[in-house]
Amino acid sequence: MSTRYKYLFFDLDHTLWDFEANSRQTLEELYKDHGLLQRGVQDFDKFHQYYLIHNEKLWDRYRNGYIKVDELRWKRMWLTLLDFKIADEPLAREMGVTFLDKLPTRKILFPHTTDILSYLTNKGYELHLITNGFEKTQHSKLKNAAIDHYFKEVITSEGSNSLKPHKEIFDYALQKTGANYSNSIMIGDSVEVDIMGAHNAGMDQVLVNHTGLVTDFKPTYTVTSLKQLESIF
Repeated sequence: MSTRYKYLFFDLDHTLWDFEANSRQTLEELYKDHGLLQRGVQDFDKFHQYYLIHNEKLWDRYRNGYIKVDELRWKRMWLTLLDFKIADEPLAREMGVTFLDKLPTRKILFPHTTDILSYLTNKGYELHLITNGFEKTQHSKLKNAAIDHYFKEVITSEGSNSLKPHKEIFDYALQKTGANYSNSIMIGDSVEVDIMGAHNAGMDQVLVNHTGLVTDFKPTYTVTSLKQLESIF
């Protein structure tokens, strides 16, 4: 065990839990269940692509305090449907609810997730999560993917009343876990949200670069696979 770090704070979506694969699987089920092909949405891949664009823009607005969570949940569906000339708000709202019901039941993790969590636990590290997701949703994901037992504390944006990259959520996480910045490290995939957020708060970082992202910012460490965390810890 490294003498430098004791507390490892993980991001969940896009870092351990494969949000893209799970989200696509869930959206495809909604596409079929709601008969969107028959309503003129001929190309699911295009529907999925438009959804990702709207979802990212709305999450950015939510992180910056411009919209509330309820608006995020249904408007990503509404705007995607509008791209295909389907102006059906009740359908968008229903899809928003169903999506959040089904999404947390998915179980696709990035390669080596369970192995690395076991490895780090066995080495004596204390594992926690800091996630911008919603309380109920994130706990359901962890339980259904069978990795909930690895984490002592799950700090969500909803539970902490703050969002990464803001310093307040990192301060809250340290208070909740009894950690301090000098013996803690943030492990996540987003340069802007996880890495810059932790850096600005005063915490070391590991960028988990699954996608080969090119960035000008130099994190404390960078890995391209969760397996490579063994070389750090």
